Amino acid sequence: MLDGRNRRPAAERLVSDEPLLTEDDETTVLEARIETPGVRLDKALADVFPTLSRARLQALLAEGAISFEGETLTSGSAKARAGQYVVILPPVAPATPQPEAIPLTVLYEDADLIVIDKPAGMAAHPAPGSETGTLVNALLAHCGDSLSGIGGVARPGIVHRLDKDTSGVMVAAKTDRAHAGLSALFATHDIERTYIALTRGIPMPREGRIQTQIGRSHGDRKKMAVLTSGGREAITDYAVQKVFGEHLVLRGKGLRQTGPFLAARVACTLHTGRTHQIRVHLASKGSPILGDATYGSGSPAAPVRAAIAEAGLTRQALHAAVLGFVHPVTGETLRFETPPPPDMQRLEALLSEL
Repeated sequence: MLDGRNRRPAAERLVSDEPLLTEDDETTVLEARIETPGVRLDKALADVFPTLSRARLQALLAEGAISFEGETLTSGSAKARAGQYVVILPPVAPATPQPEAIPLTVLYEDADLIVIDKPAGMAAHPAPGSETGTLVNALLAHCGDSLSGIGGVARPGIVHRLDKDTSGVMVAAKTDRAHAGLSALFATHDIERTYIALTRGIPMPREGRIQTQIGRSHGDRKKMAVLTSGGREAITDYAVQKVFGEHLVLRGKGLRQTGPFLAARVACTLHTGRTHQIRVHLASKGSPILGDATYGSGSPAAPVRAAIAEAGLTRQALHAAVLGFVHPVTGETLRFETPPPPDMQRLEALLSEL
């Protein structure tokens, strides 16, 4: 698709859009040539301007920022013509959220993306009730000028979320191309994601797959629920890793018989990423996550309640322990694993003593 002077095998996806700064040193001009006509325009442009996603290119077309040999183009669905294309990128707009110097545990960072171990209590995005102190605020300060702009705005690209009170590994994009690539990986579920949960009781069987539809609860629109119709497919594989507090009861003439376990450590692997998926799925098995005020219906046994209080756990005991993916720009296979934070580790240690 590139001209003969720069011809390379298609798999190399040569970056031909070297930026040229205009006189004001703010607006950027990208130029490339398409030699093979007939392909849908937004796709053809994405091939020769690989730093821009198709969604970004479609927005630029709508803004009249892309031209073909002097002719302004507006439709991404039109067919590409052979010739020279010019993209005029406006100055990156400042982000609405403000940078905040919040310490971050950075597991990996390069020019395109950053991987962090998010603490419990930090929301991913600013929202009513959490306008400041979010991961976006922290990343704006940490990444600074290395953010090239997601969709034309100087902001990190959050492609997946952890609940505010869930800790663990998250990845965010710093460039448009990384944002598009990561979004595609999450959309096709080509991501390794394993969570550690401490649950009330033990889900039975001890390992298996939970495959349901999840959507808004009909009884409480603020909650998610397993639905018999509607909603979206949700798939979670789970495996009990450890059990705690074998319960002893009296039977007959003083005979003792083991009863149900009081709590468990459960590894959950996500194959989809629905809102509150693991919390809803484990609750549907009768083993809600300890400390989950939304889905933890019923109270754990007294020894477990005491352990939760002593551990200082004030949230759901859920940690995103593993995140693995192929780097959307370099093609490198990346995998990150972190242990649960101190509140969960302390609770697990106390449960082990029951």
